[in-house]
Amino acid sequence: MNRSRQAPEDAEIRAQEEIRTQDEEAREDQAPGADRIQEALEEAAEVAEKTGGLGTLGRPVNRRSPFMIGLTAAFGVAVAYGLIELVLKSRSVLILVFLAFFIAAGLDPLVGWLVRHRVPRWAAVVIVIVGVLAVVGGFLAAAIPPLASEATSLSHQVPHYLQDLQDRNSQLGKLNVKYHVQDRLTKLLTSGSGSMVGGVIGAGALVIGTVSEILAIGVLSIYFLIGLPQIKLFFYRLIPHSRRPRAILIGDEIFAKVGGYMLGSFITAVIAGFGTYIWLLAWGVPYPLLLGTFVALLDLIPVIGSTVGGIVVSLVALTVSLPVALATLGFYVFYRLAEDYLIVPRIQGRTVEIPALVSLIAVLIGGVLLGIVGVLVAIPVAAAIRLLLKEVALPRLDKS
Repeated sequence: MNRSRQAPEDAEIRAQEEIRTQDEEAREDQAPGADRIQEALEEAAEVAEKTGGLGTLGRPVNRRSPFMIGLTAAFGVAVAYGLIELVLKSRSVLILVFLAFFIAAGLDPLVGWLVRHRVPRWAAVVIVIVGVLAVVGGFLAAAIPPLASEATSLSHQVPHYLQDLQDRNSQLGKLNVKYHVQDRLTKLLTSGSGSMVGGVIGAGALVIGTVSEILAIGVLSIYFLIGLPQIKLFFYRLIPHSRRPRAILIGDEIFAKVGGYMLGSFITAVIAGFGTYIWLLAWGVPYPLLLGTFVALLDLIPVIGSTVGGIVVSLVALTVSLPVALATLGFYVFYRLAEDYLIVPRIQGRTVEIPALVSLIAVLIGGVLLGIVGVLVAIPVAAAIRLLLKEVALPRLDKS
């Protein structure tokens, strides 16, 4: 009797075990690793309860494994390729940003001088910006009236020039007979009207683009000038803490060189423009104020600016007489020597500390790479590179 009862009970137990086994298998099929996930959740709750936060860092990934080495190399190549593409496609914008930052770095010493004299930085920035706008406005006020007068004078002289073209005994008439100037002008005005219209449209687009770039540089320079201390601190934080103090000293010295160079360039340009104005006024050369401002602007371009300005002014002096033109050319040769060996060394020689040969090479390389922008920033960039070589690279090479 007991055996008959035990047999059904054993069968029931086996059935329950089979059902439990099937449930476990079904649970594993539905959620693989559920126990592991539950265990991880419970452990995460314990860590949060103990630390009150997000726990501590785990063991780092083995960076020497073949997979990590290959992945890192592939990622590095992808990042380098992406950066190169980004620089190439946004080259024009980056040039504007770089020029704006260069202008802000050059004006920052003036702002710093005002701040050291207990002027709030925002007020110092406003004072410097107003001063720059005053200089630009003064230049426009000085340049626009002579340009308008010259254009009016030229329009009045056009009929006289046309009569001289038809007169075979005049100088213009001889040029017309030899080079067929009038026929070429007539052909250009009649058959080439379409190309002239296209050229006018292109010139208008160029003017609009130039004005837009100038406005963008001005706005960016103001923003950079306002936030320059925070920008410098951000870049300093990218340097390891142990080397940060020396990096701050070198960086501040580079900014000081940029500011000293810009201030010195402005002073030498004013001297060149004022000297040109006095010389032309004394010899009766027309448009002395306009030509003086023209030479001052060109003198901002290192090495070649004053030379080009002197050639243009000497050609204008030909309208007075040949001796005056030759005297003007000799004046600019003398001024060029005085600027290179007397004015520039005294004004910015101690700040920039760049030999003349290095300056010439830097200007040539900058012009090839970035055009007129490269020419303008070539000397301070060369001064910064020279400082880094002197303070960082050469001492290490001497110790190696």
